[in-house]
Amino acid sequence: MGRRRAETEPDSVAAVTTRTEELATGAGSVTSWRAPSHRESAALAEVLIRQTATKRGVDRDQLTIHADRGSSMTSKPVAFLLADLGVTQSHSRPHVSNDNPFSEAQFKTLKYRPDFPAAFDSIEQARVFCQRFFTWYNDEHHHSGLGLHTPADVHYGTAQAVPDKRCAILDAAYAAHPERFVRKPPEPPKLPTASWINPPDPTEETTH
Repeated sequence: MGRRRAETEPDSVAAVTTRTEELATGAGSVTSWRAPSHRESAALAEVLIRQTATKRGVDRDQLTIHADRGSSMTSKPVAFLLADLGVTQSHSRPHVSNDNPFSEAQFKTLKYRPDFPAAFDSIEQARVFCQRFFTWYNDEHHHSGLGLHTPADVHYGTAQAVPDKRCAILDAAYAAHPERFVRKPPEPPKLPTASWINPPDPTEETTH
């Protein structure tokens, strides 16, 4: 069984991918990223993690980092850094593609953007593209897995003010044209209470 992690508070769980050198929280918000000019390395991963932990003011025993099994994230220097910072380390199971869902979802969205090029002409072009993409992804992109909220709204706690506004709009639409809603009055999607890595199987829970 793989490691199970649930984020219920900001900056308690983060996912790391070595493809774009980026850190994403359980709310989906990409808090830090790098587009290195050369291949991944333990040194680059160390810099990314240390700078992010300092910037976010992460306390000891607050954060769990879930990462793929790339050579940089399984290296001894990174393991020593995480131990020094009081960060719990977790890794995807071998040959299980969906064990790092936050990073996988972000990376798929990146690749399927209409303006994503077949190749970048330079590292500078790649960095400009990523800067624009991550700003859009955090602040404008509404995720179905987050109740159609943006990652920034969920991460910073401002999403709680949105459902009431959505309810008012949907109630007005229903009052004006109830015939358009066959089964029941419309409701806004619910905001999840936790973001899971390798969530428990409901059928497994009922058997215990």
